Amino acid sequence: MTSLIPPGPHGGDASLLATALGVPVREILDLSASLNPLAPDPKPILARHLDAIVRYPDDQRATAALAEVIGIDAERLVLTNGGAEAIALVAAEYPVGSVDSFEFSLYARHLTEVDETMQAPRWVSDPHNPTGRLADSDDQAQVRDEAFYSLATGQWTRGDAETTVVGSLTKALACPGLRVGYVLCPDDRSAAAIAKRRPQWSLNGFAAAALPDLLDGADPSAWREGISELRGELSELLRAHDLHPDDSSANYVWVPHAPGLRDDLLFYGILLRDGASFGHPDAVRIAVPDALGLQRLSDTLDQHSRASSWQPSARRPLTPHL
Repeated sequence: MTSLIPPGPHGGDASLLATALGVPVREILDLSASLNPLAPDPKPILARHLDAIVRYPDDQRATAALAEVIGIDAERLVLTNGGAEAIALVAAEYPVGSVDSFEFSLYARHLTEVDETMQAPRWVSDPHNPTGRLADSDDQAQVRDEAFYSLATGQWTRGDAETTVVGSLTKALACPGLRVGYVLCPDDRSAAAIAKRRPQWSLNGFAAAALPDLLDGADPSAWREGISELRGELSELLRAHDLHPDDSSANYVWVPHAPGLRDDLLFYGILLRDGASFGHPDAVRIAVPDALGLQRLSDTLDQHSRASSWQPSARRPLTPHL
């Protein structure tokens, strides 16, 4: 059977699914992008900074605010247009790297050469994307992607003087359309080299103006505790429907064997991240939803279990819990 919408390379295809179903995008439950389910609504904060769009961007204040939150020298920090640009900039500076066989695909996509002998600088995600496992304290890597680290640990970063860290603030702040990422470098010289590679005005003025206020409302410790509780409820729900997620510390879980589940749930307006880009097409990564999203997923899986057979023409989005 042809999928209602084909799997994308990154998730977050809610608009595409809404168009396919003929419903407003707000009715889609997007569990493919793995955003923080407990982040405060960013829209009231962003509304206070609309004047920024008529000025050229200046990211100095935003850089200083993030450096203060992390507790590092601002000269080591480079803000970027999302985590994807952070990865691309670091890969351009260090074009030969080694990547584990089961890892986030953007590293290999941006590196000029992937050293399969594993002798080149190693790139890892921490927590691991897609399984959500945190790296051991003695795990060595020269480039560490910490897009979900604060949500898994309650702390902003594990960065040290030997490691280049890339990250995505908009995962934690649940505003991926704003595009705010960063590179935390071992020293100011390497940060200057990364910054030199950035396009002019890489961080847009809207993001630069709003970021200090967005960070004021951030509480990684509380987020970690709340996500841990929701993740436990999600895992229990999945196991009740004969789905078996791996253990995770992140705001998502990895289900190694769930063939057809993504395509089935699309017809109910629920979007999961398929495992094909990770090399596991029968697997899915499922973001931890908030309480309302968890109830909607439960209702849908109950219908899935009761159905004697699945007929695509009979599948319709559930009434969303808005």
